[in-house]
Amino acid sequence: MQNKRRNFLKFSALTGLGLGSGILKGFAAGQDNSDKTNPEHLTRHYEKSSGQHFNMSGYAAPKLETVRIGFIGLGNRGPAHLDQVTKLEGVDIKALCDLRPEKAAAAAKKIEHLPFKPDIYTGNKDEWKKLCQRDDIDLVYIATSWDLHTPMALYAMNQGKHVCVEVPAAKTLEECWQLVETSERTRKHCMMMENSCYGFFQLLMLNMARQGFFGDIIHAEGAYIHDLLAGNFAKDKYYDLWRLKENIGRNGNLYPTHGLGPVAQAMNINRGEKFDFLVSVSSSDFLMGDLAKTLASTDDFYKQFVDKPFRGNMNVTTIRTNSGRTIMLQHDVSSPRPHVDNYMISGTKATALHYPLPGRFFIAPNFLPLTPGIWKTSSDHEWMTDEEFKVLQEKYTPNIVKKLGEVAKEVGYHGGGDFLMDWRTIDCLRNGLPLDEDVYDAALWSSISPLTEWSVKNRSHSIDVPDFTRGSWKTNQPFDVTLDKGGNTKVKV
Repeated sequence: MQNKRRNFLKFSALTGLGLGSGILKGFAAGQDNSDKTNPEHLTRHYEKSSGQHFNMSGYAAPKLETVRIGFIGLGNRGPAHLDQVTKLEGVDIKALCDLRPEKAAAAAKKIEHLPFKPDIYTGNKDEWKKLCQRDDIDLVYIATSWDLHTPMALYAMNQGKHVCVEVPAAKTLEECWQLVETSERTRKHCMMMENSCYGFFQLLMLNMARQGFFGDIIHAEGAYIHDLLAGNFAKDKYYDLWRLKENIGRNGNLYPTHGLGPVAQAMNINRGEKFDFLVSVSSSDFLMGDLAKTLASTDDFYKQFVDKPFRGNMNVTTIRTNSGRTIMLQHDVSSPRPHVDNYMISGTKATALHYPLPGRFFIAPNFLPLTPGIWKTSSDHEWMTDEEFKVLQEKYTPNIVKKLGEVAKEVGYHGGGDFLMDWRTIDCLRNGLPLDEDVYDAALWSSISPLTEWSVKNRSHSIDVPDFTRGSWKTNQPFDVTLDKGGNTKVKV
């Protein structure tokens, strides 16, 4: 009954777009005349194609004693990765690329005192291809505007390179499938650099989930609430105001992976569990359009943004998994709210909440020793004290944090999570180990954006989430967070 209702709603939504009768006629004739930009069509097309070329989940590429790296995009995130990678043994920086000569030169100057002699590619929009074509590069970091992430990642993998691409890895469902098929065919890693998965609290939650601390996970939440309004309109923040332009004509959760990645890993999504469907709703825009008009009143440059269809300020999305768990995601980068990620895991035995900082845990009464004859009600629930939380940390802190936590805080960005991510990625490549985030994670987490856009456009109708593993999620195994293997890459500080 549920599937019938969902199919009816999908058909009703297409009918409202003027597509229903044509699709119905095509189905009656045994043809596929559906809208080829519709997520439904792309899911059917790829999942019913030749099937999985090669399972990249758990795939260990041949060891690289020295990881030879090229960086594309040196405006914001690129320099952070460059700075952190140069602190690791077993790497060689071979090339730096940015369209703007001053950005490439600044990056080169930052490492001129180190024993690296990178070649510079700049001044032409296709210079990055020359970097990818080199035969002395193993790994390409991509930290450009979103619209270039997939084209560059595809090209690099086709040139025989592993890829680390900033978030989101893709903007469209078509791009998500292209990443999957190319990674499978070339057997090259495509890791989306979701640094939130390496936050100390998030790693703690993950390790506790793996060890059954929460019991059965019922529900999880994550968010990206970060006031970027002024930065998006600033002429010197993002090249050609690319991030502001992403917020025009796209109404949904445009940046889901920060909130989604850690809780998806805790639920073993793509590794024993999968997403089923989602629904999404967006508010109206109360701020971006007004700011564009205000700026345009004194600066003609901003007149190009007046009366544009800006994304709604707040988007709320609910995902239901195959086994009936739920996830709530929030996205708001244009309201005057404090920067929070709102991570929460709720299970049958305990709950973890990242906000308010530094995070709190709650253990259900039926999980605690109770005095016989004493029954606790929900009003008796209490959050753990700082002392109790420290005991939990000592027991469940994963080895990667025990090993590198202090140095990561000292030299890493975003509280150290960035450094743990870069270190872990290089260490896995040097030891021939599977990466923590594979191409299926990159595709699935990124696909939430176009799927939410579709749902919002269709009055929050439900939309199925593709299975990018094409069935292998049933047997894929969770990745290792204990550092039982590898972990021997030294840090040079």
